[in-house]
Amino acid sequence: MSDRHVTLFHCPQTRSSGALLLLEELQADYRLHVLNMKTGEHRQPAYLAINPMGKVPAVLHGDALVTEQVAIFIYLADLYPEAGLAPALGDPLRGPYLRWMAYYGSSFEPAVVDRSQKNVPPPGMCPYGDFDTMLKTLTDQLERGPYLLGERFSAADVLWGGALGWTTMFGLVPKLPVVQSYIARHQARPTVAKVQAQDAVLAAQHTQQP
Repeated sequence: MSDRHVTLFHCPQTRSSGALLLLEELQADYRLHVLNMKTGEHRQPAYLAINPMGKVPAVLHGDALVTEQVAIFIYLADLYPEAGLAPALGDPLRGPYLRWMAYYGSSFEPAVVDRSQKNVPPPGMCPYGDFDTMLKTLTDQLERGPYLLGERFSAADVLWGGALGWTTMFGLVPKLPVVQSYIARHQARPTVAKVQAQDAVLAAQHTQQP
C-alpha cells in the first residue's frame, strides 16, 4: 500500500460516482468503502462519525479526511500530479482551473436546485445572479472547448462532464448542442464505462439485500 492510498466512501449511482471516476482517471491507489443507502447505512453512527451530514463522497487519506465534492476533486488531483489533471501552482491555467471547480459548487448547483424547486431568490441574496446568466457563463466557456481549459483535459472536466450528464437527463439543464457535445466527449472516455458497470453491479447487490 502506497503513502498515497486513499479510501473512498461510496454509494453507487450518486455524486460519489464522480469521485470514483476521478480515481480511475488518476490511476490512483484506492479502496472502496461501499455504503448501502437503501438500508440507511449512511445515517448510522459509524458513518456519521466520518461525515455528520451523512453524505457521500468522503475520502480518507492517512489522517486527512476530506468531504465536499469539489474539495475532494482538488485534493485527489493534486495528490496524483503525474496524471496531469490539475495545473500546478505557477501554471497560468491554475487560476481558471480553480475558478471552474469553485463555480460548480458556488453557482451551478445552487442555481440548478433553485430552478428545480421553482425558487426565485432575491437578486441581492443570490450567489449566482440568475440561472440564465449562470448557464451562459458556462456555455460560453464550453464554446472555447473542447474542454473547460481549452485543449487541456483536467479534473474539472471529470466533475462537469458527469454533472451536466445527470442534470440534462433530468431536464434541469437544457440540452444545448454545446452541452451535448461536451457530455459526449465525457461519455466516450473508457473510465466512464468502467465506473458505470461497476456501479451497476453494486446497485444490484444493494437491491438484492433484505
